[in-house]
Amino acid sequence: MNSFGRLFRVTTFGESHGPAIGCVIDGCPPGLEIAPEEFRHDLDRRATGKTRHTSARHEADEVEILSGVHEGKTTGTPIALLIRNTDQRSKDYAKIAGQFRPGHADYTYWQKYGIRDPRGGGRSSARETTMRVAAAVIAKKWLAQRFGVVVRGCLSQIGDIAPRSFDWSAVEGNPFFWPCAEQVPELENYMDALRKSGDSVGARVNVVADNVPPGWGEPIYGKLDGELASALMSINAVKGVEIGDGFAVVAQKGTEHRDLIAPQGFLSNHAGGILGGISTGQPVVASIALKPTSSLRIPGQSVDIHGEPVEVVTTGRHDPCVGIRATPIAEAMVALVLIDQALRHRAQCGDVGEVSPRIPGSVE
Repeated sequence: MNSFGRLFRVTTFGESHGPAIGCVIDGCPPGLEIAPEEFRHDLDRRATGKTRHTSARHEADEVEILSGVHEGKTTGTPIALLIRNTDQRSKDYAKIAGQFRPGHADYTYWQKYGIRDPRGGGRSSARETTMRVAAAVIAKKWLAQRFGVVVRGCLSQIGDIAPRSFDWSAVEGNPFFWPCAEQVPELENYMDALRKSGDSVGARVNVVADNVPPGWGEPIYGKLDGELASALMSINAVKGVEIGDGFAVVAQKGTEHRDLIAPQGFLSNHAGGILGGISTGQPVVASIALKPTSSLRIPGQSVDIHGEPVEVVTTGRHDPCVGIRATPIAEAMVALVLIDQALRHRAQCGDVGEVSPRIPGSVE
């Protein structure tokens, strides 16, 4: 499947080293003002080639709006977005066209389709996530205008380094999306040493959606947390998803984990803003764990397409930590799930309106 969402449905297409990548967005409400330049900010945040700590590939990422927008407003018909690839170096992958890179989708794509595009990973490349970020620009704008929803994320761990303090205002001021400005030099040194060693490292990204109204989500098969987990797990290199306290709940007691309620609001948010698959009105909190990059110049044992043993060395341009660029992608998937759930809630329960009592979000 290359599509996700029910009412706000996004289909992506294209390969890492093909002529272009793109998406079709079906179900966007009409009347939303949108212009090509509005995609620039988030696409720049996701892009490679902006810092020495990410891949040196430098794509222009200019969005072409092919349909669904007339005189600067969405029409309610399918929105087609296209981005042409401009900086492919397919020759970097010539030597591994007949080999399976350890830790990559090469072997599984071969087993599923009997054919694969070895150039930059083809369809399995993180290049595909560019279109998710583009689609989410529309989702974020609609959510903000209609409900005041703000989706933002940060890198919350890289290797064994965690933030010593937290300040949202610091996140956009450094290439790591790191919430502790004083640690940025430490991260710079860490990444320089890692890159020189030829190795890679994993990371953790947190995403918070503020001002999500209560009631979004469905009680069984369309749970808000279930769909967030599925969407976030679909991001390349993600090996774990947590909602709220996540795996930390294993060590918690019920008296500690349950979010007590007072007339002034919830007294905590261990559940991550979701109960029974439905939003509580508190901040929706999710985290993802990303594996270390498997594209390494350090030799690794594998086999070729004939089953013969080979030593694989991956050349080309790769991120020593894919988590550095993952924050905008994780934000995008959360926003896309939220707009879809908002539209589904409006379709079924739009006549319910405000229900009393309306409990405020978490008490600080």
